[in-house]
Amino acid sequence: MPPTTIAPAKEGIANPAPLGLCAFGMTTVLLNFHNAGFFEMNSMILAMGIFYGGLAQVVAGIIEARKNNIFGLTAFTSYGFFWLSLVGLIVMPKLGWVAAPSGNAMVAYLVMWGIFTFLLFFGTLKLNRALQFVFASLTLLFFLLAAGDYTGNKSISQVAGYEGIICGASAIYTGVANLLNEVYGRTVLPIGSV
Repeated sequence: MPPTTIAPAKEGIANPAPLGLCAFGMTTVLLNFHNAGFFEMNSMILAMGIFYGGLAQVVAGIIEARKNNIFGLTAFTSYGFFWLSLVGLIVMPKLGWVAAPSGNAMVAYLVMWGIFTFLLFFGTLKLNRALQFVFASLTLLFFLLAAGDYTGNKSISQVAGYEGIICGASAIYTGVANLLNEVYGRTVLPIGSV
């Protein structure tokens, strides 16, 4: 018996946004469980950072390029490489390849990602409210993490962890909403179209 499809196949290239958003969101939630203090930094977070947050988003970005979506290309490939670089910053010093980044270096890294995310936020103003929330909360997350590292205040880092869980959950929601809305051909989960 031939396999059945869940949704009718469509001509052209599939929408990679659900993959990219879910990859970003799930990895962000798991990292921020650590930041909030629920468990230590471990291989589960690092593996998610490499394979799902990292590589899956890069794949989604490449597919967005094929769809001629400059915003999706820039966002997904950038945040995919963010995850890969973050894992590198954690793992390479442990392997003895390079010195660990200083506190000020991590602050600069997080601030640059915060500025980049804030600038991308303006692109979401033409897209939908759900993406606006994802990018606004991600901007806040980067600056909270930078403030936590700059001050050494664990409470700020813990607040960042809780805020990051919200950010990641909003990305998961947006990804699943895109998927279900497309599969059903109607609004199942609203994303607040502009």
